[in-house]
Amino acid sequence: MSTSERWLYLATAIDRRTKEAIGYAMDDHYHTPLTSRAIRNTARNRKLTDGTIFHSDRGSNYRPAEHGETLKHLGLPRSAGRTGTCFDNTMTESFFAALKNERVSRMTYLTREATRQDITRHIESWHKHKHLHSAVGNRPPREVHTEYQTLHIAA
Repeated sequence: MSTSERWLYLATAIDRRTKEAIGYAMDDHYHTPLTSRAIRNTARNRKLTDGTIFHSDRGSNYRPAEHGETLKHLGLPRSAGRTGTCFDNTMTESFFAALKNERVSRMTYLTREATRQDITRHIESWHKHKHLHSAVGNRPPREVHTEYQTLHIAA
Protein backbone atom coordinates (compact mmCIF):
# COMPACT_ATOMS: atom_id res chain seq x y z
CA MET A 1 0.00 0.00 0.00
CA SER A 2 1.36 3.36 -0.95
CA THR A 3 1.93 5.95 1.76
CA SER A 4 3.65 9.33 1.84
CA GLU A 5 6.54 7.53 3.55
CA ARG A 6 6.82 4.91 0.79
CA TRP A 7 5.27 1.44 0.66
CA LEU A 8 3.81 -0.82 3.33
CA TYR A 9 3.58 -4.50 2.40
CA LEU A 10 1.06 -7.02 3.69
CA ALA A 11 1.56 -10.80 3.81
CA THR A 12 -1.44 -12.98 4.66
CA ALA A 13 -2.55 -16.53 5.31
CA ILE A 14 -6.12 -17.26 4.24
CA ASP A 15 -8.22 -20.13 5.62
CA ARG A 16 -9.43 -22.10 2.61
CA ARG A 17 -12.59 -23.24 4.40
CA THR A 18 -13.78 -19.85 5.69
CA LYS A 19 -11.92 -17.36 3.45
CA GLU A 20 -10.74 -15.56 6.61
CA ALA A 21 -7.36 -13.84 6.84
CA ILE A 22 -6.25 -15.76 9.93
CA GLY A 23 -2.70 -14.51 9.97
CA TYR A 24 -0.99 -11.50 8.52
CA ALA A 25 1.96 -9.19 8.98
CA MET A 26 2.97 -5.81 7.58
CA ASP A 27 6.36 -4.19 7.03
CA ASP A 28 8.22 -1.77 4.79
CA HIS A 29 9.61 -4.69 2.74
CA TYR A 30 8.22 -7.87 1.21
CA HIS A 31 11.03 -10.26 2.05
CA THR A 32 11.16 -13.62 3.80
CA PRO A 33 11.03 -12.26 7.39
CA LEU A 34 7.64 -10.67 6.62
CA THR A 35 6.12 -13.83 5.16
CA SER A 36 7.58 -15.95 7.98
CA ARG A 37 6.06 -13.57 10.53
CA ALA A 38 2.65 -13.89 8.84
CA ILE A 39 2.90 -17.68 9.13
CA ARG A 40 3.90 -17.52 12.81
CA ASN A 41 1.01 -15.12 13.48
CA THR A 42 -1.32 -17.61 11.82
CA ALA A 43 -0.15 -20.35 14.19
CA ARG A 44 -0.76 -18.03 17.15
CA ASN A 45 -4.26 -17.13 15.98
CA ARG A 46 -5.58 -20.54 15.00
CA LYS A 47 -4.80 -24.11 15.98
CA LEU A 48 -3.23 -25.66 12.90
CA THR A 49 -4.76 -29.09 12.45
CA ASP A 50 -3.51 -32.12 10.57
CA GLY A 51 -3.83 -31.48 6.88
CA THR A 52 -3.02 -27.78 7.19
CA ILE A 53 -0.78 -26.61 4.36
CA PHE A 54 0.75 -23.27 3.52
CA HIS A 55 0.28 -22.55 -0.17
CA SER A 56 2.14 -19.71 -1.83
CA ASP A 57 3.27 -18.49 -5.17
CA ARG A 58 6.87 -19.02 -6.23
CA GLY A 59 8.06 -15.58 -5.18
CA SER A 60 11.65 -15.18 -4.01
CA ASN A 61 10.51 -14.45 -0.45
CA TYR A 62 9.13 -18.01 -0.16
CA ARG A 63 12.30 -19.82 -1.24
CA PRO A 64 14.98 -19.03 1.36
CA ALA A 65 15.88 -21.41 4.17
CA GLU A 66 14.22 -19.15 6.78
CA HIS A 67 10.83 -19.68 5.17
CA GLY A 68 11.35 -23.43 5.01
CA GLU A 69 12.49 -23.53 8.64
CA THR A 70 9.39 -21.61 9.76
CA LEU A 71 7.14 -24.12 8.00
CA LYS A 72 9.13 -27.09 9.31
CA HIS A 73 9.01 -25.77 12.89
CA LEU A 74 5.20 -25.52 12.64
CA GLY A 75 4.87 -28.91 10.93
CA LEU A 76 3.51 -27.45 7.71
CA PRO A 77 4.35 -28.82 4.27
CA ARG A 78 5.23 -26.46 1.44
CA SER A 79 2.90 -26.04 -1.47
CA ALA A 80 3.52 -23.67 -4.35
CA GLY A 81 1.50 -22.74 -7.37
CA ARG A 82 2.68 -23.04 -10.93
CA THR A 83 4.90 -20.29 -12.25
CA GLY A 84 2.92 -17.42 -13.74
CA THR A 85 -0.48 -18.89 -12.83
CA CYS A 86 -2.47 -16.61 -10.52
CA PHE A 87 -5.37 -19.09 -10.50
CA ASP A 88 -3.43 -21.38 -8.15
CA ASN A 89 -3.78 -18.80 -5.39
CA THR A 90 -7.23 -17.37 -6.05
CA MET A 91 -8.22 -17.00 -2.38
CA THR A 92 -5.33 -14.66 -1.71
CA GLU A 93 -5.90 -12.81 -4.98
CA SER A 94 -9.57 -12.38 -4.04
CA PHE A 95 -8.71 -11.13 -0.55
CA PHE A 96 -6.32 -8.49 -1.90
CA ALA A 97 -8.76 -7.40 -4.62
CA ALA A 98 -11.49 -6.89 -2.01
CA LEU A 99 -9.11 -5.08 0.35
CA LYS A 100 -8.03 -2.70 -2.40
CA ASN A 101 -11.59 -2.10 -3.61
CA GLU A 102 -13.25 -1.78 -0.19
CA ARG A 103 -10.55 0.16 1.64
CA VAL A 104 -7.16 1.01 0.15
CA SER A 105 -8.41 2.73 -3.03
CA ARG A 106 -10.67 4.95 -0.91
CA MET A 107 -7.92 6.14 1.42
CA THR A 108 -4.92 8.45 1.30
CA TYR A 109 -2.32 7.15 3.71
CA LEU A 110 0.26 9.55 5.13
CA THR A 111 2.35 7.23 7.29
CA ARG A 112 3.06 3.52 7.34
CA GLU A 113 1.92 3.35 10.98
CA ALA A 114 -1.44 4.96 10.18
CA THR A 115 -1.80 2.56 7.26
CA ARG A 116 -0.92 -0.43 9.46
CA GLN A 117 -3.55 0.60 12.02
CA ASP A 118 -6.22 1.20 9.39
CA ILE A 119 -5.60 -2.09 7.59
CA THR A 120 -5.56 -4.00 10.89
CA ARG A 121 -8.89 -2.42 11.88
CA HIS A 122 -10.34 -3.22 8.47
CA ILE A 123 -9.27 -6.87 8.60
CA GLU A 124 -10.28 -7.43 12.22
CA SER A 125 -13.66 -5.69 12.05
CA TRP A 126 -14.87 -5.57 8.46
CA HIS A 127 -13.22 -8.52 6.71
CA LYS A 128 -13.68 -11.07 9.48
CA HIS A 129 -17.11 -10.05 10.79
CA LYS A 130 -19.02 -8.12 8.09
CA HIS A 131 -17.61 -8.86 4.63
CA LEU A 132 -20.01 -11.21 2.86
CA HIS A 133 -18.02 -13.74 0.86
CA SER A 134 -19.82 -15.40 -2.04
CA ALA A 135 -17.72 -18.58 -1.83
CA VAL A 136 -19.11 -19.31 1.65
CA GLY A 137 -22.79 -18.56 1.05
CA ASN A 138 -22.59 -14.77 1.30
CA ARG A 139 -21.63 -14.94 4.96
CA PRO A 140 -18.74 -13.36 6.87
CA PRO A 141 -15.68 -15.58 7.38
CA ARG A 142 -15.88 -15.57 11.18
CA GLU A 143 -19.50 -16.78 11.08
CA VAL A 144 -18.43 -19.68 8.87
CA HIS A 145 -15.55 -20.50 11.21
CA THR A 146 -17.82 -20.46 14.28
CA GLU A 147 -20.34 -22.71 12.55
CA TYR A 148 -17.61 -25.14 11.48
CA GLN A 149 -16.21 -25.30 15.01
CA THR A 150 -19.66 -25.90 16.49
CA LEU A 151 -20.39 -28.72 14.05
CA HIS A 152 -16.89 -30.18 14.28
CA ILE A 153 -16.84 -30.18 18.09
CA ALA A 154 -20.35 -31.66 18.24
CA ALA A 155 -19.39 -34.50 15.90
